[in-house]
Amino acid sequence: MCIVTISAMAQNKADIIVSYDFKTPCASGGERINKMTLLANSAESKYFNDISLWTDSLESTPEGKAKYDEIIRANCLVKDPEGYEYWDLTKGPVKNIYTYVFNNVADETLTHYDEWGDELMYYTEPLAEIQWRLVPDSVSPVIGYECQMAEADYHGRHWKVWFTTDLPLPFGPWKFRGLPGLVLKAETEGGFSFTATGLQGTDRIISQIYSSNEYKKTDRRKALADHEYFENNREAILKAQNGGQAKITYTDSAGNEIAPPVYEAHKHCLEPDYKMK
Repeated sequence: MCIVTISAMAQNKADIIVSYDFKTPCASGGERINKMTLLANSAESKYFNDISLWTDSLESTPEGKAKYDEIIRANCLVKDPEGYEYWDLTKGPVKNIYTYVFNNVADETLTHYDEWGDELMYYTEPLAEIQWRLVPDSVSPVIGYECQMAEADYHGRHWKVWFTTDLPLPFGPWKFRGLPGLVLKAETEGGFSFTATGLQGTDRIISQIYSSNEYKKTDRRKALADHEYFENNREAILKAQNGGQAKITYTDSAGNEIAPPVYEAHKHCLEPDYKMK
């Protein structure tokens, strides 16, 4: 267990940094585990991916963008045995997670920035939107902390979370908030889960998002519906954008061409309520 001191006056400095494994099912089959980070104090929090934050910080200035391009070229431009060059983006620190979630107690507001479809957008929602029910006699250890269970229905899914009052911060991974302690674990049906893998005290600044002018304000349900349409119509959209010159091929583990995977709200989206009437 890590002993963390919670400051009364945070002044945009975090008191704690927490690492989480975010597990989600893939439309193409199997599951994906993303490494996520939470910075929090008693008044605000920021949930994000560290590689994405590093990438965005570099690309926010011309000098940093040039440096990032140099890093990607050095790591991802490779040669095959015959000397032909090609890009392998799995070899470099490439941004593929666009999620940033900010909670602010004073404003009573959550702000979610992300990429839905192929557009950068954001929306807000009130902090009080999740109505928790504490579950008695449900204590369970998570990374050395004694945690109590709470449950809530939220945007189309029933969530079970485990929080610890040893760390009296009203936040957690993703959009979880409003409990009398830090959420260290959360799970719901379909294979979605968040699990803390480590935490420590910190004085890192809870900085705002880089290049905020590039994000367009949207409605949550519309953003999710637009994302589903994009996922299920990628090739048609690319053809429309490129004069008909586009083709996407999907293969299985043996290299055989297969049909495009189908994105379905109840299987692949954290918030499937946009499909509910």
